[in-house]
Amino acid sequence: MSKSSTETEVRFLEIDKAALVSKLVALGAVDKGERMLEEVIVYDKELKWRDGKQLIRLRKDGDRTQLTYKLHDSLQKGESVEIETDVGDLDKAIELLEAIGFPAYRRQQKKRHTLTLNGVTFDMDTWPRLPTYVELEGESLDQLKKAAATVGLDWSKVVFKDARRVIEEDYGIPVGHMRWFTFDRLE
Repeated sequence: MSKSSTETEVRFLEIDKAALVSKLVALGAVDKGERMLEEVIVYDKELKWRDGKQLIRLRKDGDRTQLTYKLHDSLQKGESVEIETDVGDLDKAIELLEAIGFPAYRRQQKKRHTLTLNGVTFDMDTWPRLPTYVELEGESLDQLKKAAATVGLDWSKVVFKDARRVIEEDYGIPVGHMRWFTFDRLE
């Protein structure tokens, strides 16, 4: 399946995951469970994309692998452009991208617990060496603001940065220059 869209997302850092999951379930959220995501980040050959504005990501989620192009368009509004399609084989996708001049740069992992409520996706992400945060994704900032209020998240603490900027700016880990950001390897 292929998808092109503008997505709106925001984050709230250092959440109490157990409390948020309990609150969401009590409100009738659909709990899609927790899983480990394996990702390969691909930049352009000249590494100009390391500025964080765009990237290609291969994500393995169980038996499903997706190829995604992301352009962080208007981060102050929480918006980015995303074009995504399923691919059959992670290694073949890496080989294809490298053959056309887009080398695999970084391998990374995160644990993600996903719940949905009233059209909003709540992704609780745990990265290596970071406290868990929640990403809310929906149709608009107004929708996300209402969802945050429903579960008791303080909008004055909302973060409009993408994951990479959170990791680098809030936690001081230079992930954009790392080759491995996994639970058993950081370099």
